[in-house]
Amino acid sequence: MNPPWLLRVGFRYLCRTLASAMNSFRSGSLVGWILCLCFATGSGNAWAEETGSLIRIVSQTVGTDELLLAVAAPEQIVALSHLSRTKEFSAITKEAEDFPQLVFGGDAESILKHKPTLVLFTDFSRSELVAQVKRAGVQVLIFNKYMKLEDAYDNLRMLGKAIDKEAEARAEKVIAETQVRVASLQAKLKGKKTVRVLSPSTYGVIPGDDTTFQDLCNHAGGENLAFTLGKLRGHATAPSEKILTWPVEKLVLAGNDQTGDAAISQTEIDTAIAPFASLTPYKYMRSVKEKQVVLLKPWQMGCFSHYRVEAYEQLARQLHPDRF
Repeated sequence: MNPPWLLRVGFRYLCRTLASAMNSFRSGSLVGWILCLCFATGSGNAWAEETGSLIRIVSQTVGTDELLLAVAAPEQIVALSHLSRTKEFSAITKEAEDFPQLVFGGDAESILKHKPTLVLFTDFSRSELVAQVKRAGVQVLIFNKYMKLEDAYDNLRMLGKAIDKEAEARAEKVIAETQVRVASLQAKLKGKKTVRVLSPSTYGVIPGDDTTFQDLCNHAGGENLAFTLGKLRGHATAPSEKILTWPVEKLVLAGNDQTGDAAISQTEIDTAIAPFASLTPYKYMRSVKEKQVVLLKPWQMGCFSHYRVEAYEQLARQLHPDRF
């Protein structure tokens, strides 16, 4: 084996890598075994030499796509998630067109072919995928807080710190700009009575406290009855009988496909409310019968990046139109 290479990598690293390869082989992970073996035999070193000191980042989820585009330089981004250009899930569809996408359900090889030096995951990314990328010797960053706006700020700062000083500065700039928008919105809503809302789903669960929906309500002048009356936390089973006694003024649904301040059409409202018109217990609710709904863009319902401020503004505009 090449002695200079051993001096650079270190004998201990070589032993750990070979041990990891053997463990992967014993556990039946052929991909992990091949990746680790490549590093143990020197192929990984060639990869490192090829990338040099360049920062090459792959984002595996749509939420981390949005964070990454906000703080990284374009040349540092080598691939985004498979949902990055899908308008139902992503806030940055147009910007994402400039970058390669990962394939849906891809394995470690589909990530490593981009020769990343950093890969962004979340705590709901597939654990075996994260483990395989780690075993290949690539740095990973896992995001596990995203329910509140403050979490988005923390995530921007964490990502910026993992990249470079310029990225840290961009993160602070994005945070400052977002804070200005939030302060402006709160000034408009000052003294305004909250509107009592509920966000139903066809899956039998509704969002209570500790959800992105609660964060939306906190910033947009809405009272989430699933939390204040139902005392629910997370996405919990809807209490079928009790829910009929709640004084719901507006239902918050996904279905707004308009841009800017364009008015929401009656067709969009009818389409969004249709699944609940025949679904128990919602079909008995006055808000469903009278189509008292607020429509957000689908991606706004679960956004965990700083782009959620657009959802705050959209929700507030529909709940309190007299302030806009």
